[in-house]
Amino acid sequence: MSEFEDVAFGAGHDHIFLGAAHEQNERRTWTVIALCAAMMVAEIVGGTLFGSLALVADGLHMSTHAGAMLIAALAYTYARRHANDAHFVFGTGKLGDLAGFTSAIVLAMIALLIAYEAIARFLSPVPIHFDEAIPIAVLGLLVNLASVWLLSGDHHGHAHGHDARHEHDDDEAQAISTRAGVFAVSIFEDGVPPVFRISPAAKQASIGDSRATITTIRADGSRQTFAMANRGDCLESIDTIPEPHAFTAIVKFHDAEHSLAFVEHEHAHHHGHGGTSDATSSDHNIRSAYMHVIADAAVSVLAIVGLVLARAFGWMWTDPLAGIVGALVIANWSYSLLRDTGRILLDVNPDARLADSVRRSIEGSGDRVTDLHVWRLGPGHMSAVVSVATGDPARDSRFYHQLLKRFKSLSHVTVEVRCRA
Repeated sequence: MSEFEDVAFGAGHDHIFLGAAHEQNERRTWTVIALCAAMMVAEIVGGTLFGSLALVADGLHMSTHAGAMLIAALAYTYARRHANDAHFVFGTGKLGDLAGFTSAIVLAMIALLIAYEAIARFLSPVPIHFDEAIPIAVLGLLVNLASVWLLSGDHHGHAHGHDARHEHDDDEAQAISTRAGVFAVSIFEDGVPPVFRISPAAKQASIGDSRATITTIRADGSRQTFAMANRGDCLESIDTIPEPHAFTAIVKFHDAEHSLAFVEHEHAHHHGHGGTSDATSSDHNIRSAYMHVIADAAVSVLAIVGLVLARAFGWMWTDPLAGIVGALVIANWSYSLLRDTGRILLDVNPDARLADSVRRSIEGSGDRVTDLHVWRLGPGHMSAVVSVATGDPARDSRFYHQLLKRFKSLSHVTVEVRCRA
C-alpha cells in the first residue's frame, strides 16, 4: 500500500510563500529609490548650474546606487503581482533570493571598481579639491543614513510573525501548587538533550530533599515514567524525553498528583547572524538593499576620514587607502550574500535542526522515515517531502500532516506512506 498527499499548510492551497513583511519592505525600498533619485537630480542639476564636476560625478554615482536598489524593488513588486501565477510551481518566494544574488554580484563589481581606482591613485596620485569633495562626501553620508533608517526593521530576518515560537531553551513552564510552595515544571534543553525540571517558582519554596516522578501519557496511550534526581536547586529527570514533546504529564510531588498538558511548539533556534533560523526566515532581498546603503555609508565615512587626514597632514595616501579598506569590507558583505542566496537557489536545506525534528517526530511514534527533503520556498516558508514506512495500516497521510502541523515554518508538506509487511 502506498498513499501520497500534497498539502500547503501555511498558505492554504494558494501556494503564496512571500515573507510576512513583503509589502512593508516593498514600500520601504521604493521610498529609498525616490530619495536617491531626488538627490541624484539635485546633484546633477546643481553641479551643472554651478560648474561643479565633483557634484555631477556624485550625482551619477547616486544613479548607480538607485539602479541597484531598483533590482530589489522590482523583485518585490513582481513577486507580489505574480504570487498566484500557476506557472510558478512553488510560488514566487525565491524571487527575492534571486534579486539578492544579483545585487551581491553588483556589490562585488563595485568593490572591484573601488579597489582598481584606489590602486590607480596610489600609483598615480591626482590633485584633490578638498573644498568640494568633503561636503559632497558628508552629503552622501547623510543620504545613506536616511536610507538605512528607512530600510531598518526586518533586514536581520528574524521571524516575528509566528507567536508559537519560543526564543529560549525551556518549554513554557507550568506551575503546580504544593504544601511546600509553588513550583515550576518545564522541559529543559539548553545545549543538552531535553529533560524534565521541577524548580521553585517562588522564593518561599525550596527543593530540599523532595522526591518526585513524572509519567507521560501520549495520544496513542503509551506511558513512560521518569525518575527525578536532586540537583540542589532543582529536580531533574535522569532519562531524556523523546520527541515529540506533546503529552499529558502526571507529576507526583509532595504526596500529590498534578496533571499537566504539554503541547510542543517549534523552537526558533536562534544562533545569531550565522544561525539556521536566520537562513530560514531572512528576507535576502531587503538584506541586499540594506547592504547597498550600508556599504555606501561605510565608503562615505572612510572617504571623509581619508580626505580630512589628507587635508590636515598632507597624507595623500590616506584617500586611496580608505578606498581599499572600503573595497575589502564590501567584498566581504558581497561574499556573505552570494553564499546565503546561492544556497537557497540551489535548494540547500538551511535548517538541519528542523529536518532532524521532523524525523524525530515521526519516528518517535514507532514509524520509520525512509526519505526526507527539506528546503526553503521563501522567507519564513519551508517545504518538506517525507516518505514514511509504517506498521500501522490505520495511519494514512492525514495522520502525519496533523503530526507535522506544529512546525509553523513548514508551509508545504508532501507525505508518502507505505505499509511495512
